[in-house]
This record gives sequence, structure tokens and C-alpha cells, in this order.
Amino acid sequence: MKTLVIILGPTGVGKTELCISIAEHFNIPIINADSRQIFSEISIGTATPTEEQQKRRKHYFVGTHHLTDYYSAAQFEEDVINLSGELFNTADIALMSGGSMMYIDAVCNGIDDIPTVNEETRELLRQRYTDQGLDKLCEELRILDPEYYAIVDRCNPKRVVHALEICYMTGKTYTSFRRNEKKRRPFNIIKIGITRPREELYNRINIRVEEMIKNGLEEEARKVFPLCHLNALNTVGYKELFEHFRGNLTLEESIERIKCDTRRYCRKQLTWFRKDNSIKWFDPNEIEEIIKFITELI
Repeated sequence: MKTLVIILGPTGVGKTELCISIAEHFNIPIINADSRQIFSEISIGTATPTEEQQKRRKHYFVGTHHLTDYYSAAQFEEDVINLSGELFNTADIALMSGGSMMYIDAVCNGIDDIPTVNEETRELLRQRYTDQGLDKLCEELRILDPEYYAIVDRCNPKRVVHALEICYMTGKTYTSFRRNEKKRRPFNIIKIGITRPREELYNRINIRVEEMIKNGLEEEARKVFPLCHLNALNTVGYKELFEHFRGNLTLEESIERIKCDTRRYCRKQLTWFRKDNSIKWFDPNEIEEIIKFITELI
């Protein structure tokens, strides 16, 4: 039976180098499961694998799209399933790595067959969100889809706007498309979680943010600032610097905000992953143990 090995964990834990070592051991490429590293314009702030790292092992879904391209977890699911079919023609094992919870869940369990939103509808809701704000859109969602309104995070504009996009485009409720049925896969799945003690992890995050700033994160953010309305840039590391560019934060304050928000996102990732009892957890320094664990299961 073919096997997909998934190396997952919070931001800053050290997945990239670990996965390259594992991929080198098994002589296989890496399927990247990071929803922001697919965008070529924001490589610094998303800690995209370096050119040297990508030369050591081929990485899929790194810098393959532009910020103005629409991409979703559903598209990622389809792309990875198609790619895995090709990879399994030459090897019995495939390797995926990342920290984007929805992307990983889409590949493992499938995602509801939600219609792709057309550009006209997307632009309409984007403009309405800008002009009227989130509260107004939430009230409209309450009327159009009260069932989803009752459970959605109403502080999350992405989810509220997307639900309204579906309502507008199809004339049906967003709820009617949400079946939550787990899909069967033609391969086994092994999930390996990577973690560190919290204090150590937070320290690594703080150091990494400082390194990003030294490597040109501010300049990178300025280049994409004209596109700040795009959901792809509603991302830690950019939205804080955008507030600096608007004059609402000093550069030092925005950097500290990036550190704080990254630590918060790290906690969110760990909370999500720890609900999954199928994940086997390791320290990133336990490379030999991880390789042995994989070898015994494939």
C-alpha cells in the first residue's frame, strides 16, 4: 500500500530542515502544505525554503502562484491528490510537510465540494466588506444563512465573506454545501508532529522575526502594500507592517506585534493539531527515531 507521510507542526519549530533530511533519506521530493508559501512575492515573511534547500530536494507548491491568483484548500486537495498519483508511480512513499491546518485536513479527510467563487462575486463582496464593514455582512449572513451564522466565527471576515460569496453566486445557503463527509484515500496516511518546549519555541519565533527583518521583510511588505486588501496578505508579518505604513504603529511596535501574533498563531496551530490523536509527536532533533518510525510503518 502506498503511504503519504505528513510532517506537521507549529510555525518556527524547524520542519523545513528536518523534512529535507527525511526526503534525502528516502530519496523523494517534498509536497509543501503552507497556504502562504505558494505565493512568489512573499518569500521572506513566509519563511519559504531557500534556493539552496530547494536544490537539495524538489519542493512542490512553493512560489507557484501570485498574490492575485485565487487558491483554496479545495484546490490544494485536488492538486495534491493528482500529484500523489504521479509520485506513487515511482515510489511507495510520498512526503508532505507544513503547518496550514486546513490544507493538511483537506488532503487527509477531504473538503466539501464548495463551488469556486467567480471573480465578479469576489470583487463585489470585497468591496462591500471595505465599504460597510464586518458587522453589516454578519447581519446579512444571519438573514441568508442563519444556520451557518449560528456557528461561524463572526470575527473572522474571511469566513463570513466566503459564505456570503456562495450565497450570492448560487442562490443557496453556504450550509447546503457543507456535508463534512470524510473521503477515502487510495493510500495510507502517517502523521508525524514536531514540537519543542514552549519557551524554546517562542524564543525561536522571536529570533526568526528579527532575521526576517534583517533579510528585508519591511521592503518586501512595502512592495506588496498596494495589494493589502487581498486575503493572501491578511497574514502575520505583513498586516502588522501595513499598520506601520499607515502610520498607526512605529516600526519597532510592528515588529513586536509580529512576534506576539506569531506566538499566538503558534498556539492556535498546536491546539488544532493536538485534537488529532493519530499524530505521533517527536522533537525535531529525533531524526533517526522519526526515520525508524516511518520505516517500520511503510
